Amino acid sequence: MTLARRLGSLWCIVNSMNPELQLVQTADGSNTIYNEVVGENYHSRNGALQESRHVFVNAGLNYFLAENNASEVSILEVGFGTGLNFLLSADVCVEREIKLAYTGIEAYPLSAALINQTGYDQYVSPQLWQQFINNYEILLNSDPDSYQDCQLPTGNCKLKIAHCKLLQFQSEQQYDIIYFDAFAAARQPEMWNEEAITHTIKFLKPGGVFVTYAITGNLKRMLKALGLTIQKIPGAAGKREMLRGVVNVQM
Repeated sequence: MTLARRLGSLWCIVNSMNPELQLVQTADGSNTIYNEVVGENYHSRNGALQESRHVFVNAGLNYFLAENNASEVSILEVGFGTGLNFLLSADVCVEREIKLAYTGIEAYPLSAALINQTGYDQYVSPQLWQQFINNYEILLNSDPDSYQDCQLPTGNCKLKIAHCKLLQFQSEQQYDIIYFDAFAAARQPEMWNEEAITHTIKFLKPGGVFVTYAITGNLKRMLKALGLTIQKIPGAAGKREMLRGVVNVQM
């Protein structure tokens, strides 16, 4: 095990007892986690559940499936966090019998104990929740180059968690969709600079979809320069707009 992974494992053990990570209720009744050190919530205080469904599941996953009439999909998430985006996406795929291969990048993973307190089990099937929570810490210490089968009762859902920083992530795989769910640029500017965005987009297939809750002139310019067509669409509660980008097929 690498030093970075050992340090990450230590973080995972400690953070369940860390007063700097606080469970808070959002406007739609769902919970999120507030990180006092970063000064940011893992999800919108206007509604964790509605934000995840609106920005990532609807504008990302459902949009891609509808546009491509796809029976399988691969997703890369930057900022795996609480796992809510994965859980909601997997629940959709299981229900619709879509084959899902999901990779989450997370430098500082939360503990299973803390995730277990979020109450997200009420938003997905009991089988999915149990397979996720029972295997979560195993996934953190698994080979980052191989998927672990979530052993769902229907469908085919596979998950791996890359326990590393974004710029350390490497893969020969390209993905249909990227969920970019890093903390806001005001809190984590290094996640939104040209180096980070360029590194992220190289993992997106031609015709692939990039979605994020944020929309700034600088982000739009970077994505256009990387060959994406930009779509400004209505944002989740509390945000007027969000961004969706699609990689031009001729690239």
